[in-house]
Amino acid sequence: MAKMTPAEMQNMSAPYMGYTEAMIKAGAFVGGDRLERSGTATTARVRDGKTQVLDGPYADTKEQLGGYYLIEAPNLDAALSWAARCPGAATGVMEVRPVVSMKRAGAATAMPAVPPRQWPGTATANWSPFLPAAPAT
Repeated sequence: MAKMTPAEMQNMSAPYMGYTEAMIKAGAFVGGDRLERSGTATTARVRDGKTQVLDGPYADTKEQLGGYYLIEAPNLDAALSWAARCPGAATGVMEVRPVVSMKRAGAATAMPAVPPRQWPGTATANWSPFLPAAPAT
C-alpha cells in the first residue's frame, strides 16, 4: 500500500466505504477498522516468567489480516450474507465467528457457554484487501 497513488488508494477504498455504509443503514454495523501492514506489528510473549518483545508479526505467513468488521446479525446465514458482500471476499477470505461475551470484572468468573448452533447475535467478519500478501521481508 505504501506504493499506491492517491487515486489507487481511493479506487481500493471506495467499495469498502459503500459496503460499510450499507451495513450502517441496515443497522448491522457495530464497528470495524483497517489495520496497519503486518510489518508494523510488535509481538509480546512470556516465556519462563520473562516478557519477550519482538518487532514484526509472529506468524510467518503469506496472508495477513487487513482489518475487521464487527456486525450485529440475527443468525449465521445473515452474517455469512454480509461476509459474502464484503469487497475483500472477491480476492481474500472472510472468516465469520460469533463473539463470546465476557462478563465484567467482579461478576462470575466463568464465561457463559454458547450452546451448539445458537447464534448469539454478534459476529466478526475479518476482511482484507491484501490477501494473499507479499512475503514479509
